[in-house]
Amino acid sequence: MYPAAFSVRDVVLNDSFARRVRLERLHRNGSGGLLVVPLDHPISGDPILHSGARGGLDRLVGALAANGADAVVLHKGAVRQLDPQRLRDMCLIVHLSAGTGLSGDPDAKVLVCSVEEALRTGADGVSVHVNAGSRTESRQLADLAAVAGSCARWGVPLLAMVYARGPDIADGRAPHLVAQAAAIAAELGADIVKTAMPRALADLAELTAASPIPVLAAGGDARDPTAALAHLADAMRAGAGGVAAGRLVFNAADPGAMVRRLAALVHDRIPAHSR
Repeated sequence: MYPAAFSVRDVVLNDSFARRVRLERLHRNGSGGLLVVPLDHPISGDPILHSGARGGLDRLVGALAANGADAVVLHKGAVRQLDPQRLRDMCLIVHLSAGTGLSGDPDAKVLVCSVEEALRTGADGVSVHVNAGSRTESRQLADLAAVAGSCARWGVPLLAMVYARGPDIADGRAPHLVAQAAAIAAELGADIVKTAMPRALADLAELTAASPIPVLAAGGDARDPTAALAHLADAMRAGAGGVAAGRLVFNAADPGAMVRRLAALVHDRIPAHSR
């Protein structure tokens, strides 16, 4: 059996009315779980979204909205490619961080958008990426803290994507490192954290029980969808607050069908092996 889901009241205590409204919108399906599809990959070098495959970005986002995704994560420029109707039944999270491997440091991230600018695009929330253990960790932590302050000022939910990644980190899924990644997000003011989950079910359960904010399980290896779905099912069973899967969705032969499978897992809490 799956544990009880997070409610918005678990996420926000004594916070602004505006942030509570936006969090309610994110959780409007009523299951307590969130299915988020990050599509912020082109800047880091993934060509899928800009290749015209499967009808382009607008059609892909339409498939997400039609098949049960709660939110899509996009950079500010990509939002302009969408028909606004795509966002009637799905939330928009604008990603504020970016980095490429062209500089020789694929773990480096900088802020490329502000909370205020994201709000002008129509965002319901924002997200920031932090690679703990990277050469630029100190700047990334400072950026996360600054964005959290702006989110508090404007009443905007903050999703922190925090990973243990860097030249001295051999296994970013080690339980103590994942726990520290989740703690960084919570301690610096995020409402939700996305991270790579530990492999063992007991470690997953310990992580989600200890975190004061919902933990979204990162989508996993898109090259092996069966294994990725099984791991995400374990994460949900262990108390994860939902799933954030990008490549698993847009690399699928039928992205809409993959979103339906994930929505069943997150919203209906149907194990992956039964679909």
